[in-house]
Amino acid sequence: QVQLVESGGGLVQPGGSLRLSCAASGIMLSTYAMGWYRQVPGKQRELVALIGTGGNTVYADSVKGRFTISRDNAKNTVYLQMNSLKPEDTAVYYCNARNYLTYWGQGTQVTVSS
Repeated sequence: QVQLVESGGGLVQPGGSLRLSCAASGIMLSTYAMGWYRQVPGKQRELVALIGTGGNTVYADSVKGRFTISRDNAKNTVYLQMNSLKPEDTAVYYCNARNYLTYWGQGTQVTVSS
């Protein structure tokens, strides 16, 4: 059974930082392109960051320079380091694994508020 389990979300003040983790079981993340997406109520899920199997990265314009996606294949885990957080970053963040199959995690809530 494949599972992607996100952790690290929470409440943080504007300007603060969080690091999200996505731990996989049942698949080898090294063979998957990995992504972080986010969704707020009433809006479509949107891409935040992607990292390919070779380590190449893609970021949404809204998070460039603030967020960093990385992967540790030995730990079968993907991370999203989020710095200089803004209230508009508030959302449920989802981990995604994709090759010829696609898997999603259950999501973790990030709330940026003073």
